[in-house]
Amino acid sequence: MIVPTIRSFVIAALLALPLAAANDAMRNSESNDVPKQHNEWTVAQLQAEMASGKLTSENLTREYIARIVALDQNGPGVNAVIELNPDALMMARNADKLRKRGIVLGPLHGIPVLLKGNVDTGDMMQTTAGSFALVGKPALRDSTVAANLRAGGAVILGKTNLSEWANFRSFESVSGWSGWGGQTNNPYGIDRNPCGSSSGSGAAASANFATVSFGTETDGSIVCPANANGVVGIKPTVGLTSRAGIVPISHVQDTFGPHGRTVADAAAALGVVQSRTYDGRDAATGGVPLGWQGRFTRPTNIPTDYTQFLNPNGLQGARLGLTRIGLNGFDPFVPTPQPVVAAFEAAFKALTDAGATVIDLDAAGFTFPNGGGGPGEFLILCFDFRNDVQAYFATRVGVPMAGKTLNDAIDFNNAHADVEMPFFNQDIWDLIATMPTGPDDPQPPAFGGMTYNQALAADHDFGVNGIDAALSQFNLDAVVTATDNPPWATDLIFGDHFIFGSSGLAAPEGYPIVQVPAAMVFGAPMGISFFGTAFSEPTLIKLASGFEAATQVRANNLPTFAPTVPFNNIAGTTLMPPHQRDALGKGRGAQPAAPSTTAPKPGKLQKRPHLL
Repeated sequence: MIVPTIRSFVIAALLALPLAAANDAMRNSESNDVPKQHNEWTVAQLQAEMASGKLTSENLTREYIARIVALDQNGPGVNAVIELNPDALMMARNADKLRKRGIVLGPLHGIPVLLKGNVDTGDMMQTTAGSFALVGKPALRDSTVAANLRAGGAVILGKTNLSEWANFRSFESVSGWSGWGGQTNNPYGIDRNPCGSSSGSGAAASANFATVSFGTETDGSIVCPANANGVVGIKPTVGLTSRAGIVPISHVQDTFGPHGRTVADAAAALGVVQSRTYDGRDAATGGVPLGWQGRFTRPTNIPTDYTQFLNPNGLQGARLGLTRIGLNGFDPFVPTPQPVVAAFEAAFKALTDAGATVIDLDAAGFTFPNGGGGPGEFLILCFDFRNDVQAYFATRVGVPMAGKTLNDAIDFNNAHADVEMPFFNQDIWDLIATMPTGPDDPQPPAFGGMTYNQALAADHDFGVNGIDAALSQFNLDAVVTATDNPPWATDLIFGDHFIFGSSGLAAPEGYPIVQVPAAMVFGAPMGISFFGTAFSEPTLIKLASGFEAATQVRANNLPTFAPTVPFNNIAGTTLMPPHQRDALGKGRGAQPAAPSTTAPKPGKLQKRPHLL
């Protein structure tokens, strides 16, 4: 069988070098303690430290590798990193050599970064999308974004786990789980879900496993992990960053963007990975209309440095349209006030406290069409996926799906169901296999009875009557709302527990979002999202940085790696053996547990088994 062969030989061969590098980093640490001296340091701070000669890229890279070994693969077991790059230390040394010669290639020069496991790198690392179906010979060449990172001097430290196939295989999927990588956990509470599909990217950035990390989004897969893991996420306008060499869902909606612990870090990373010139491998980067999205094309004056838009007073004088769409999923009366709703309301109040004028769109009678999601979105994604993933398979060699089709991938999963489908099936893929292939063919009722082209037109109308209409009607700088519900407890049996998500407001249009930490509820993070029209990243970064400066939610609420969240009011009474009770004169009753106001110390869970 293919899978046991992969497990026995490919994993050992490909991961021997990364783990050797990790062990080397541990041997060269000053102690066995988990490195933390550069935790929460920003890109700018690290660059200043390296420019002064007090820090080298190599030593910083070793610190991150040691943290990954101690906290990701051992200790609490975040399991966010699916593979370490055997070339990472060499890349770091090269960056140091260039710096000594006075050559700094960009803001990420010498900065260790992590890439989502669906992004091609033309090196020794795998690009699997989390599936055994793509394990084998690495990609033949870099994705455009990986090439941009190399050209900018970044150290590609490794790849992160993800929801398998970017969470587009089953209606019952578990975010953060993949057959190849296992289950990623949340550094705020190991039992909490990191959200998908860029789960490993969000968790890794939050846990200080790299300075920044990168994920992909079709609808929510950058902003939801940012929300759940307490970090900033920038979902760029479709076409700002290239999708060439990335395992796709849909060329209409897919995009690639950063996770960072601050808006400044995410902004710096965005400037490095964006496509400044036309990428012949992705038509969207050249100003070519994106299907129905012909109402916007790529501008010629896109900034090269997004950090210029950072402004701690960025909310002063801003006009924001607020919608509470989705929040009615929380009962506002039990308890009073409902903690999640109350936390979001406090975050919304912080907008006005920081000088913004906030227009309540709901109270003003503005209604986002179709409940805030594109009416043709699911049809579009399914139709595109079958064609786009086959085109990607044609770029690979030496893996089970090389040159194959979606039907072949379905057969592969059925043949290896023990490792690919132990918890959930592939019902989305089975549904796609029944779709007519023509763009003007009527689709089954499961897709709303529309044709593909009708779905594109319906989502065009959704965009025109949604964010565009709100911005125009109320003269707004951006629309703002809660990003998602707090992270739920991971449930491999019943799947994810979404209550709401707001990314659908921007997904069908291909519009940008900047997600920023906004509140904590019972030790779990939540965020708010700023939405704008195409290529409005400068405005959104300004607004998000103003909110961040005014609230400092991330800075005041760092991950604890607690085994469980919440961690208070769960211990109950402390039972004592009868002979001890009698000897102490305590009678026969159980003793109340002393109240605890602190999180359990990290690193107390037993080591979990990993596929790595």
